[in-house]
Amino acid sequence: MKKIVFISIFAASALLAANIEFKNADNDFKRINPEFDTDVVISYHDSVSSAKKSVVNISTKKVVSSSPHGSMDGLLDDPFFRQFFGFNFGIPQEKTRQFSSLGSGVIISNDGYIVTNNHVVEDADEILVNLSDDDKEYKAKVVGTDPKTDIAIIKIDAKNLEAIKFADSSKLLEGDMVFAIGNPFGVGSTITQGIISALNKSNIGLNQYENFIQTDASINPGNSGGALVDSRGALIGINSAILSRGGGNNGVGFAIPSNMVKDIAKQLISDGKIQRGYIGVMISDLTKEQKDVYKNSNGALIISIEKDMPADKAGLKRGDLVIKANDKDIKSANDLKNLIGSLTPNKNINIEYERGGKVEKTSVKLADMDSGKTSQASTTGSKESVKGLKVNNLSEDIRYKYNISQDINGVLVVSVDKDSDGFKAGFSRGDVIIQVGDKEVKNIDEFNTAIAKNKDKKTLIWVIRNGVPQGLVINNK
Repeated sequence: MKKIVFISIFAASALLAANIEFKNADNDFKRINPEFDTDVVISYHDSVSSAKKSVVNISTKKVVSSSPHGSMDGLLDDPFFRQFFGFNFGIPQEKTRQFSSLGSGVIISNDGYIVTNNHVVEDADEILVNLSDDDKEYKAKVVGTDPKTDIAIIKIDAKNLEAIKFADSSKLLEGDMVFAIGNPFGVGSTITQGIISALNKSNIGLNQYENFIQTDASINPGNSGGALVDSRGALIGINSAILSRGGGNNGVGFAIPSNMVKDIAKQLISDGKIQRGYIGVMISDLTKEQKDVYKNSNGALIISIEKDMPADKAGLKRGDLVIKANDKDIKSANDLKNLIGSLTPNKNINIEYERGGKVEKTSVKLADMDSGKTSQASTTGSKESVKGLKVNNLSEDIRYKYNISQDINGVLVVSVDKDSDGFKAGFSRGDVIIQVGDKEVKNIDEFNTAIAKNKDKKTLIWVIRNGVPQGLVINNK
């Protein structure tokens, strides 16, 4: 069975141009094989020297607080316990640890905008940037992040920087020579060489939205966020991850295509966030056996419809095989996901699908995943319950993303503000709250009601974390 893809669609193209002008590489070029000459040394030094100046080293710092006594917090705060054993019992205090990490980034404007991976700067308390030809260290601020494609934009206060030239990643071919530029293992600016091993790679399991360039150019820890360039030195992708059993390079690296990077960067710079469409279906590729049932051998098979969502309203049903969207052929589930990803919420998309051996047509109006009924409820609910804790109902999309089984009911913790009541109580992103006091909760309304009933007293809240129930105590005042 091929891996099922959940289609909470993103729309990454910005309608309004961002305050940035990208340098575009010349599309009028030709590919040649080098000729043999005893008096000639083949070198790409001049080709990549300019691109190298556009790649920066990024270091981040993050302070993490941890309780030294874990689940004994409530017991150690009990006055009887402290009086019985003495007030100078020597209870260990909360500890903080500082974590550092290294990565890379690529300058995309001469006034300091830099693209990198979201995982390089995620949750960082401080981001420092070093240019390849400058010893000065710059403090960077986060402009916007998109965890679902692992792209982030940061900015430093600098002028006259060397912005990289963007290539059109739709023109790439397997076998093209490429160079990876970055900061592996923190040794400084490094260039490695390889070829494009494959294109349009999806279902890797690294990001929610994937359309990777695969390369055998050496990509190692610290290369994340760096540049993958062609033999002209034009950017074709942002290095993102490797597949490795031992943590080292095995010749299987992945980069986010430059066209996707450009679209995401524009919207992050102009809006600070990415708006994503939502149609409320789950889709998969056709299996070998399923192909015998349909006249079309390729497409995106709808295997689940969420009630009252756009696909349901448009009349789509389980078993429909989507074969075209906006007059473009759909050969796989990933094709449909990426196509709709170029559209913004509230846009209409024309769908052609096979049902019962006949081709039907419909129009679907995309909803906004971030301002739909679930997220609206969660934002209001979280602010009225535990301070610093934002929660969501368990939609099918969330169950898929966080691998939450259908037999678990509750609300998902989607974020925890640092130094808030929720943070101090020990809540973590990804926890599923299943019970407040002696009351099981299945949605945000029940969660809010249970919290309100336990107001002004310490309350034990049960969560599922990594499949294991844990009890956390909040002082609900």
